[in-house]
Amino acid sequence: MATIKIKQVKGQAGRPIDQKSTLESLGLGKINKVVEREDSPSLRGMIRKVAHLVEVID
Repeated sequence: MATIKIKQVKGQAGRPIDQKSTLESLGLGKINKVVEREDSPSLRGMIRKVAHLVEVID
């Protein structure tokens, strides 16, 4: 199955608790951290929720 690389580009300070929890679930938490995850609909939903804080790397 395909994988997706996700990079956090903005910090989580001052964000609502649900967005902080989503970043934690993705394995992120610090700016410029990159994680690689298996692509799934639930992962896409989490990325969409914090789209303003992360970017998907090709």
